[in-house]
Amino acid sequence: MDDEKISQFIKDRYGKIARGEETFCCPTCGPTPGDQCLAVGYTPEDLASVPERAILGVGCGNPTSLAELREGETVLDLGAGAGIDVFLAAKRVGKQGRVIGVDMTADMVAKGMALAREHGFSNVDFRLGEIEQLPVAAATVDVIISNCVINLTRDKLASFREAYRVLKPGGRILISDLVTEGEIPDDVRKSFVAWADCLAGAMDKEDYLRTIRDAGFEEVAIVSQRPYESQEIDPRLKGKITSVNVRAVKGS
Repeated sequence: MDDEKISQFIKDRYGKIARGEETFCCPTCGPTPGDQCLAVGYTPEDLASVPERAILGVGCGNPTSLAELREGETVLDLGAGAGIDVFLAAKRVGKQGRVIGVDMTADMVAKGMALAREHGFSNVDFRLGEIEQLPVAAATVDVIISNCVINLTRDKLASFREAYRVLKPGGRILISDLVTEGEIPDDVRKSFVAWADCLAGAMDKEDYLRTIRDAGFEEVAIVSQRPYESQEIDPRLKGKITSVNVRAVKGS
């Protein structure tokens, strides 16, 4: 498959979501973005504390709740979207901390920046860029979070190597993502729609964990996991997609 065409299709899809022209329908979760967020681990208090227009319902977990963020830390969100996790993290690290959100979709970055200005989030920064080539200096980040985004990348190893590069020694990642446990039909792997729906690009669970180790990370472990269940998912995928939260550390 053509990597550039897949990337452009994903950008176009998420650009429409950012502009409100389309919604991310997650049949697992619920009819509204808020319902979807509640189903994957956000609390009503979480949703009430962030700008409403940042709630798009495109994630598969709540990485900020598991990352043990501390005041004063610098956090990087890979694939930040309109910023729900950026804004949650910003509240946890406080005014002495900083949160950087990177996204490859210009409309998402513009939306996140506008919401930050409108709601007085002075400790956040949204940047346009690819996860495989992060616009972030080396060894400047304490914590990396990401929410159902690595599966959208064509080169997972490059993505995790970039995460490793920008982390400070001793830094950590907490990644929410979808992985596979079983063979995925070839026609699904080749479907642009399935790529944008976070399914076609999902990696085998053990290979996914191995890739994080190959990037240099230590203490790679699944913090929590649950089956991805849906009445509308292709019947051939049932029981083969798992939502995981993975933690790992960059050695000192």
